[in-house]
Amino acid sequence: MGTPGPACPAQMRAPPAPPFPAAVGWELERIEARLQQHADSRARQMLVDVGEAAALRVLRLIGESRKPVRNFSGYIMWAARNAPDAPSAESAVYGSGPSSGDDSVLGPMHDDVQMEDGAPSSESAFNLSNHARIEVESPARQTPHGLHGDGNPVGVVASLLTNPVAMEVDKPGCNVPEMSPVMPNQGGMEEFVEHLSFRMQDQVQPLQVDSLTPPFVHGVPDSAMVQVGSPGVGMVSGLQQQVGFDSPVRRIIPTSPRMASTPSPVREITRRIHQMGCPSGTAAVQASPTMECMMLADSLVTANTSRATVSCQMLALGELEFVRIFLIYVYLGGKKVEDVGVLHEDYIRSLNSLPMDRFELDIWNKFGHEFLAECDRRQNLDWDPSKTRVYHCNIEQRGDSIVTVFKGPYIENTRTSLQKVVGDDNVLVVNFSDISGHTNAGDNFETSCHFYHHVFEDGIILGLRRYRFLIHKDGGREKRIKAEKKKERNKKCTSSVRCYFVRTECGWDKCVPYILSNRTIGDARKLFMHVHTAPSIAKYVARFGLVLSKTITLLDDEDLSKVDVVTVDDVPCKDENGSIVLKHKEVLIHTDGTGLISEDLAKKCHTSVSKGNLLSVHDDSVDSKEDQFDIDDHPLLMQVRMFYNGLAVKGTLLVVRELPERTIHIRPSMIKVNSDPSLSGGHSFNSLEIVSTSNRPKRALTSRFLIALLHYGGVPADYFMELLGKALKDVEKARHKTRDSLEVAFNHGDMDDLMSARMILSGIRPEDEAYLQHQLTTMTKEEREGFKQGRLPVDQCYYLMGTTDPTGTLKPHEVCVILDHGPISGEVLVYRHPGLHFGDIHVLTATYSEAIQDLVGDSKYAILFPVSGPRSLADEMGGGDFDGDMYWVSRNPQLLKYFKPSEPWDQRNPPRKAKQEKPQDYDESKLEHILFREFFRTRFTPSYVLGAAADCWVVYMDRLLTCEVQEDNKEWESIKAKMLELVDIYYEALDAPKSGNKITMPRHLRVAVYPHFMEGKGFTRPYTSTSVLGKIYDKAKSHQPQTVHPINITPLTCFTEEVVDEERNLWGLRYDEYRRVSTSLLDCNHPISKENKKARFREMDQKYKQMLYDAAKPEESKKHPFAVYREACAIYQLVYEHAVRCRCDDEGRRVERCGFAWRVAGRALCEFYVIKRRCDRVVADIQVLRDAFRKDRSA
Repeated sequence: MGTPGPACPAQMRAPPAPPFPAAVGWELERIEARLQQHADSRARQMLVDVGEAAALRVLRLIGESRKPVRNFSGYIMWAARNAPDAPSAESAVYGSGPSSGDDSVLGPMHDDVQMEDGAPSSESAFNLSNHARIEVESPARQTPHGLHGDGNPVGVVASLLTNPVAMEVDKPGCNVPEMSPVMPNQGGMEEFVEHLSFRMQDQVQPLQVDSLTPPFVHGVPDSAMVQVGSPGVGMVSGLQQQVGFDSPVRRIIPTSPRMASTPSPVREITRRIHQMGCPSGTAAVQASPTMECMMLADSLVTANTSRATVSCQMLALGELEFVRIFLIYVYLGGKKVEDVGVLHEDYIRSLNSLPMDRFELDIWNKFGHEFLAECDRRQNLDWDPSKTRVYHCNIEQRGDSIVTVFKGPYIENTRTSLQKVVGDDNVLVVNFSDISGHTNAGDNFETSCHFYHHVFEDGIILGLRRYRFLIHKDGGREKRIKAEKKKERNKKCTSSVRCYFVRTECGWDKCVPYILSNRTIGDARKLFMHVHTAPSIAKYVARFGLVLSKTITLLDDEDLSKVDVVTVDDVPCKDENGSIVLKHKEVLIHTDGTGLISEDLAKKCHTSVSKGNLLSVHDDSVDSKEDQFDIDDHPLLMQVRMFYNGLAVKGTLLVVRELPERTIHIRPSMIKVNSDPSLSGGHSFNSLEIVSTSNRPKRALTSRFLIALLHYGGVPADYFMELLGKALKDVEKARHKTRDSLEVAFNHGDMDDLMSARMILSGIRPEDEAYLQHQLTTMTKEEREGFKQGRLPVDQCYYLMGTTDPTGTLKPHEVCVILDHGPISGEVLVYRHPGLHFGDIHVLTATYSEAIQDLVGDSKYAILFPVSGPRSLADEMGGGDFDGDMYWVSRNPQLLKYFKPSEPWDQRNPPRKAKQEKPQDYDESKLEHILFREFFRTRFTPSYVLGAAADCWVVYMDRLLTCEVQEDNKEWESIKAKMLELVDIYYEALDAPKSGNKITMPRHLRVAVYPHFMEGKGFTRPYTSTSVLGKIYDKAKSHQPQTVHPINITPLTCFTEEVVDEERNLWGLRYDEYRRVSTSLLDCNHPISKENKKARFREMDQKYKQMLYDAAKPEESKKHPFAVYREACAIYQLVYEHAVRCRCDDEGRRVERCGFAWRVAGRALCEFYVIKRRCDRVVADIQVLRDAFRKDRSA
């Protein structure tokens, strides 16, 4: 595996040469790869001689040239000979940021400024919208290239003001002849030097000129001003306010155009000036052809300020690591660094030597507490640099202004492909707040576009970094449905739509290679996939969103280059005569979204991955060169994302033992983005990423959809009421019987990281321990709430990932279901959530196939569908496929006994073929505007069709299942027809983000009155449902505990009898700190979202765990066990003493306070409890114990 960090675009070997600085070497190798030419040793030596900064300028100008370069070495040598001395680091503030083609921040330009001859009062005018007057007052210390007269050098400082100005030469006898550039006859030289000729005009105003810098003047837009008074000054934005900078030590931030891909104002002005003639009697003031380009751009900030300067504070910030810079901006709460008095240059530099916990405490005490609520404080952040950090930014409305507020960073266990390639700190997750006075409908889209357009134009500024819009992503089907439900209750809830910005420019870390350097945003996307080949804008957005999947890297670029990736044909559907089946003029296929992978590659993958998380080992990636986990087992099926030479692949890979080593078979149905042949050989990010694997199925619960379809198919309502009765009894016994308590604790282990189960297994009884009793009560309450919504446990039911039979031996109605002990046999019910059609539940035959067994071996947990028959079984279940879909499989005898299947779903109308905008129809600038508008459309005018169609379907199904509606009458047929129409709308709405179709809900399908079990839907009084769904709701609600018995907090003596005074002193301070922060998190005056609150508490718990164990995880601790036990007892004593003293009307709140001890020190307390009781201990796998206490053990 290659070393971390951005790799060079191509692996090429150049002739031996002197050593380069890293940035120069990287840039040279990149250009050599593109030009397919090597620089010879003389050219390389010349780059060494001129210095790093000048060498980078030369290389980047060559790299930006769009014309052929015939002699690369000669080009370098000519350019290097004409380069001035390298400026200081401070003068090249934007030395390493990506540029937009010709608009390089560093690009040298050859500027001619036309001036009238001679006299001090000579006036020069420009035929531009604003004009500048230059006065030459004193000789410079060095002779600028192209500016001389009477042997005396002249230095010039230019300032462009809002009112018309001109240039005045204050040096008597200064004869400035026009200079013509001398260059080799080299292709691409025209772009290397731009010859600017400024026409003279009237209306002048004097301006001081006294710099030591070579003169260069550009035309700038109205209302802009720049003073060139020190080395490294750059052209700044045209803005609405006039601001002058007259200190020779203050520097103006050079900025890029508003969009990295937009046409540059510099280029447009240059084009017009080239078309102008030079009047007679004028002389040209030439700038050095290698002088740093002064660029026009737009505002650095969104609050209509004029522009930012590179203050001393900014330069000092650049000496800190980025996470410290970001935290400073978080604690500023939207304020400017320069506006906070304590943030002076010396103080900022002093922060660099502080450890991270001291650093956070210091900036909080100095200024953070003034601008930020304590609940937003980040003191408990895990500062381990190996952890994934997610940086958030909120764009908020405050009055008529837009304010950028940074949040985080937040710690996660997963990374996206985007983060892996560009780095965590180069990605901002941006949330745009709702605009006050508007709801998410009607004119809100245009209002939002108008209000927030500066964020798109200017990007987001963080110090000397600029971030620009890359892509947005909807939260997915389930998050969309949740967001729709929340929106009905809370109009100000956070949207499920996430917007991602990436860093494009940086004035810090100028010499650090960055993979997006010298790339436009469009070019940046092409690093991952050639997404510009997508057939529509909707698919462009959806497909590029694949880089945002949370994954674990299985094969990196180097390893994937050694793998044989083969595209094999999809298996078409055939009728009885062997003819390929067409539908709506498209071939139907069986293998939609699934391919194959060889066993040797599969063994590199961990066996249990879910949504980019390792379920048992919390490493971020799998070493591709050696088997990090040393395992012989492997998953049967992997849900993957693959980026390969511009291709973007999405789907599943089935492990086949007979496939040759290092082989992957993908199918056309898996390829979501095709490669562009014109970009072959270019640099791209190649990787095979794992999203999930075929894991051991968890407890399967029903849903309202599934219960309704099963009951419609003949399963009696009494059976579901029986299931509910058993579940309620088990929940009630959970407080009294160890076995039932353990089952509940295991079922809800994700609520407390299985701590309740660990407590029970260590011998702690619920009646003896208040916190355990409280946890079990909370879990059983959660179960009862689920029962009301139809989530009932059913024996012998599983959720399995689906794929197809690689042998072709399964018959059209056969499947191969592989569980713990291998394939099962007999009839099974199969359903794909969230199917709504009457025929979405299939009755199939599970069979054992020796051929399949030979190919897949002993791998487990998947369902394999046949590749025979006129239609894919997955497609019959609501248009499913095999790119990672999960299928509900049941061999429950009662369900199989009663259920009778219906005809499967079939799309009645051909797919909508609305005219779609294509990315190829637009230039890059226009495309960026369209993409950003698409984000605003998704964010501020969301569609509620998906949720509305599902709700209306439930209402009609409820009426259909009651005795009031009889079969074979008109009302029955009318309701059924409406339901079928709603099913089509629902399935279309599921695919709308990819199809780009606008889906609407006809009025005649909407309902006005909802059943009582839908809790608060609609604006009219609900009716009382008598269907099976209503009965389940009523019975579950009636069994809610009416009175909650108070829980007495009585500490366990084995933890309190230990005398641990020293440890109590240590943890007393820490617990006081924890209580202070947790109180602020629960403060109603500073509300934060439930998700953020949970995340903050998890971070705090992890911080104190680290303090206790001196390790991220208890099993990694090298601390003496009894030292840990003593500290754990001290924590327990402090926490329980505080809980007993606490006066609170809510007993549950009092007991909740005990949770800190168990969340932080629970593992140690459980071990110590077993030791104190002198019980025998056994080593057991937690998964084995979980299975042992499941009611359903027939898997």
